[in-house]
Amino acid sequence: MAPPAADLPPPALPHFHRLFWVAGGLLALVAVLLGIDRLALRHLNVDAERSAIELADHLLRAAPEVVPAMAGGQPIKLSAQAHGALGALQGIAGLFHFQAYDVRGQALLLPDTVAAGPATLPWGALTGAITEHDTHADTPTPAAALSGVPQLALKHGNGLTLPLVYSVAYVPVQRGDQVVGVVSVYLDQTERADLTAASFRGAALLASGALMASFALGATLWRRRLLAERANVEKLNYLAEHDSLTGTLNLASFRRRAQAACDQPGGAPDTPAAGEADGLALLVVDVDHFKDVNDHHGQAVGDRLLAQVADRLRSVLRGSDCLGRLGGDRFAVLQTGVAGSEDVKALTERILRALAQPYALGDVTVQVTASLGAAIHGVDGLDAENLSQHAEVALLRARAAGRGTYSFYDPALDAALQRRRQLALDLAQALAEGGLQLHYQPLFASGSGALLGYEALARWQHPLHGPISPGEFIPLAEECGLICALGQWVLNSACRQAAGWPGSLSVAVNLSAAQFSDGPGLVQEVRQAMQAARLPAQRLELEITESLLMSDTDQVLGTLRELKALGVKIGMDDFGTGFSSLAYLWRFPFDKLKIDRAFTQGLERDAKAELIVQSIVSLAHALGMRVNAEGVETEAQRRALQRHGCDELQGFLLGRPQPTGKLAHEASAQTYPEAVT
Repeated sequence: MAPPAADLPPPALPHFHRLFWVAGGLLALVAVLLGIDRLALRHLNVDAERSAIELADHLLRAAPEVVPAMAGGQPIKLSAQAHGALGALQGIAGLFHFQAYDVRGQALLLPDTVAAGPATLPWGALTGAITEHDTHADTPTPAAALSGVPQLALKHGNGLTLPLVYSVAYVPVQRGDQVVGVVSVYLDQTERADLTAASFRGAALLASGALMASFALGATLWRRRLLAERANVEKLNYLAEHDSLTGTLNLASFRRRAQAACDQPGGAPDTPAAGEADGLALLVVDVDHFKDVNDHHGQAVGDRLLAQVADRLRSVLRGSDCLGRLGGDRFAVLQTGVAGSEDVKALTERILRALAQPYALGDVTVQVTASLGAAIHGVDGLDAENLSQHAEVALLRARAAGRGTYSFYDPALDAALQRRRQLALDLAQALAEGGLQLHYQPLFASGSGALLGYEALARWQHPLHGPISPGEFIPLAEECGLICALGQWVLNSACRQAAGWPGSLSVAVNLSAAQFSDGPGLVQEVRQAMQAARLPAQRLELEITESLLMSDTDQVLGTLRELKALGVKIGMDDFGTGFSSLAYLWRFPFDKLKIDRAFTQGLERDAKAELIVQSIVSLAHALGMRVNAEGVETEAQRRALQRHGCDELQGFLLGRPQPTGKLAHEASAQTYPEAVT
């Protein structure tokens, strides 16, 4: 048996998911390092351009004659003051060379016009090295800066004639709105590049650490999410196969498990060899009177009871056995290792003993029994569906035997059940195709013997089995959900046929409890039946059993009041056989009470029956109700009922139910035989 969902082990993170996170982290780290390197280079470029522009501005202020010379395209002749100032600028902020060009790109500031100043390299050697190095294709030119946009490039030197890292910038020189020339500024960026690289390496390390930490955190959170999703999937799979209340297999899962066991080779040998016990049996367990527990203590108590029943069933099963809940209060057990019926019998007895013990359900203690049906694989069926059906048949037999017991499958009982199922199908067909008919039993006035009307009774002549008793097909209609359709057919047919009778005759129609489930619908059906037949309401009597009033009394009484408002008469049938008849007589003004035939039959042999009948008649008359006695079969019974003041009589003595065409009024017999005057 599967463990509860909470006991399932957490799923492991797949190997490829770990590889995914490691590879993703490394790629992200490389991307961060490359991004930081590019950011450092950009920072160095921006800093070099800013420094070049500032130094170019200083150069032009130190030598004011440069701008006019550029504008005139003349070689620059520096004053002594400018000559000294320009020489002093060399080496400041990394400056190691500068030059001026006119708009034609001609150099205006020649090497021999500027003193060496503080430069660390000879001017001529430096100028030659720069000239040679700047012939590379990626070096900006003065002409490019004439557009008004500074041009900059970072270069790498040999560390001897040129710095290891330096920048060359061409800065346009404007006079008003016009570019008149270009100043080139060469800056040693070696130290600055080292500082920038060191700073950004530190930032890279911090960013890498943060990135790896975030990746680790992300991987952890993602793994937790994956585990949670896996756990949810496992839980959903568990819930899809198990009953949420009891933790047992649900119906579909149990059937799959049972069928898989039946499909295994040697699942249940007819004659197991010595020492072998690989047979199967399917047991269906039903909690007796579970509905009473729900009705009296509530659904919560009923649920706790079912959970404890499941626990007790587990306690008597072996690990290889399967337990499932088929629905409601019904469970199923797939017993394995069965060598014969004695093994099944032993398990059923253990189950019945375990389930018969009292149940402590919070503040309530209840004691219930169980009924059990069993079917053995290879003997009673070869597949799970067949075994389940036969176990259900055996369960019916156990319940019929008085509950609290078990039964094995009996083919004879199955044949009776199959006949009942077929009758249910035939009854549905008869209703749809007009295979039923109404017979009418006459009702006579007790004193005068005058014919008062008839009670409509459904009859079924089966094409194969002949007449089927109402005592068989009416309960069958209730079980298979046809009782409402049958009741509506009786109502419509009786109203239509009674409309053709003499106006003094009434018709009585029985209503089932199921028809009252839809009170407004029933009232509408009665109204439509009378209107369609043009039958006056006072000629229709509707009879109910007093057991109907035991459930949902207010709703039933409300429907009865609506029916009475239509003008029909309401009678209580089988009076005296229910539980609380007197409690409802004052709550609803019935027109008639019908004494149950059991009291009529007892008049001749039991004095108590006479007292009861006399009391019923007196009570009914005191409340303004008429009294009908059914089941009159002897003259002595008729005389006794007349003596006690019964108003109406019916029974085989006075007239058997007959189809239309053979009714008493059609035969001109308007009174019962030998009417008492």
